[in-house]
Amino acid sequence: MKKIWVVLLMTGMLISPAWGADTIKIAITGPFTGGSAPMGASMRDGAMLAVTEINAAGGVDVNGHKMPFEVIERDDEAKNERGALIGQELASMKDLSGVIGSVNTGVVLAGDKYLQEKGITKIITPAAGSASMTQWSKAGVKDLSIFRFAADDAIQSAMVVEEAMRRGYTKVGLLFDSTNYGVSGRDDLMNQIKTQGNKLQVVATEKFNIGDKDMTAQLLRAKAGGAQAILIWGIGPEMAAVSNGMAKIGMKVPLIGGWTLCMSNYIDNAGKNGDGTLMPQTFIEDPITPKAKAFIEAYHNAYHVTRIPSPVSAAQGYDAVYIFAAAVKQAKSTDTHKIKAALEDLQEPVKGVIATWNHPYSKWNPADEQTHEAFRRAQVVMGVIKDGRVEFANESDRKQFIENAAK
Repeated sequence: MKKIWVVLLMTGMLISPAWGADTIKIAITGPFTGGSAPMGASMRDGAMLAVTEINAAGGVDVNGHKMPFEVIERDDEAKNERGALIGQELASMKDLSGVIGSVNTGVVLAGDKYLQEKGITKIITPAAGSASMTQWSKAGVKDLSIFRFAADDAIQSAMVVEEAMRRGYTKVGLLFDSTNYGVSGRDDLMNQIKTQGNKLQVVATEKFNIGDKDMTAQLLRAKAGGAQAILIWGIGPEMAAVSNGMAKIGMKVPLIGGWTLCMSNYIDNAGKNGDGTLMPQTFIEDPITPKAKAFIEAYHNAYHVTRIPSPVSAAQGYDAVYIFAAAVKQAKSTDTHKIKAALEDLQEPVKGVIATWNHPYSKWNPADEQTHEAFRRAQVVMGVIKDGRVEFANESDRKQFIENAAK
């Protein structure tokens, strides 16, 4: 936390309020160290850009009184047990208005139950694993305080399968890591292949573990089966080992997978072998709108980088804070239960860097977790890696992003 505040103070972006009863206390949680750190740190840093902008303007109007955000930061290290402990800690705080964050599905499953028990409002971002939200519909929870601000795996897996079929492939290999996220993603891909008419034959279904560096055996089985593309779901730098392994055995087929392929530790470790990799994205680091340009420049200046480690995570963290702030204003209260009710029926549009958000959530329906999901297919585009950066895969996707931002 100290590092972030120092950076923001140096850039003159932060106006320090007197912490106390007149603040909106929120927690930002995620993996700020370890293999998932590019996602977690980018989300935190994007969220903090929004916090400092809001605080610099005096804070959020809460029933006629301007109140700044006070941020509590917790590093879950992408460890499920840490997620559980953090969830317990935050659930015990009586004056906590809400929680934003979490990257890893397993961490969400381990910790969010404690927040739900106390009715503490949380906006999950950028964790996209389906189980993060389907756990509540399966349990038949009647009143849910958990929301998500990410393109869930059902959206992404559909896009991955569609992309493979659009390119005329009929045989694919499926690789996934052994985490909750990877296993859930595998199931989503298999379900989408079935839903879309079983036009793709899965010639190999292969698992790898966090920390694995050699995927030769898995890839040789996929190659022997005649795979024309590799569909992949994972969260860490191991996916770079897949790209490098494909180059090693001369397997010249595209890699298509979840949004996490935009992470800097995939792009940097895969190098040229990562070029051509395709993945769904909710934000691409391209200043094609005034809002995107301002956000990218602010991020670069605040954190002294020329490339955001995980642009999707950063943009989602930024927009999530503004959506939460809008709910606080509408609720006219810092009470987490009233903020939850406001989130379910936001009256005013929220201008974000990804899109203008009009009524992103509705009242929770245990038969339809989409009621607490902000993203729909229209807010997601396909990205491709070229020369170490993620670009729009298609011109139509670029136009779609501009249209979403303008709405």
